[in-house]
Amino acid sequence: MFVGHSLAAFAVGTLAARRLGVGRDRALQLGAFAALFALVPDVDIVYAPVGLALQSAQPIDPEVFWTTANVIHRGPTHSLLFGGVLATGGALLAANRRIGRVTGAGVVAGLIAVAGVSGGSAVAGVTAVYAIAGVAVAVFARRHGVSAPAVLAVAALGLLSHPFGDLVTGTPPLFFYPFDATLVSGRLTLHPDPTLHLLAAFLIEIGTVWLGIWTYARSRDVSIRRLVHPRAGIGTGYSGAVFVIPSPTIHDASVFVFSLLALSLVCVGSTPHRFTKPVDALGAVVTGTATVTLAAIAYGVAYVLF
Repeated sequence: MFVGHSLAAFAVGTLAARRLGVGRDRALQLGAFAALFALVPDVDIVYAPVGLALQSAQPIDPEVFWTTANVIHRGPTHSLLFGGVLATGGALLAANRRIGRVTGAGVVAGLIAVAGVSGGSAVAGVTAVYAIAGVAVAVFARRHGVSAPAVLAVAALGLLSHPFGDLVTGTPPLFFYPFDATLVSGRLTLHPDPTLHLLAAFLIEIGTVWLGIWTYARSRDVSIRRLVHPRAGIGTGYSGAVFVIPSPTIHDASVFVFSLLALSLVCVGSTPHRFTKPVDALGAVVTGTATVTLAAIAYGVAYVLF
């Protein structure tokens, strides 16, 4: 859900800003910063490469990497409480007044200290990386003319929306960390068949991509339908993959996902996009997304029938 987190925040931020009367370009800018903030919680996977590198100089096995990453992944960085505090601290650090920046620094330092007390040095270190990333986005937004209150709004949108996007793809986040309170006890099951569950989760992800594309195209008065190249139809041929690749699940989806992405790249690469204008790049994205969407649906239909 890496892309989905970001594009969902982008769409909601942009559309909300437009609804409040913000100009088109500024609304897109605010949406873009909300998207950046939505990526920040996943910096906690830094724990895996750092931890494994310190333990061994041997090449890192992908399965071992993700097992190690999940030790801390979706912990403090996915807490709604930590997200709210970081959004506040980042906005204060992005303020013009010195007292605001000093207060913001204290808020962020306190966040890291709480993480250390509750989870130890490893959790404190990951939280520090999380906090630095969030502050960096906040300062970057302020330098591009975004006011401190607006920074607070887009930071809260990005940081607090992110954890909910993980409910169908893995272990539920610790929404109220460091407190031992449970909001959701288990992963939401979209279908009892693990392959159909994966397909449903994947289509939700694709749906957020389409939402982001639609939001941008609508803001630029561009017709999505006219951007889709007919070659996207080759995605329907992916139905034959049901006879070739093992039935994918959430825990074993790499072949399925990467083959879909490879198909979309082949489709985009064979279309006459010159990428000399922004609309050309958007056309490539739209065509690639349409290819993946048709391929996933075709695979799902074939899986159910055969």
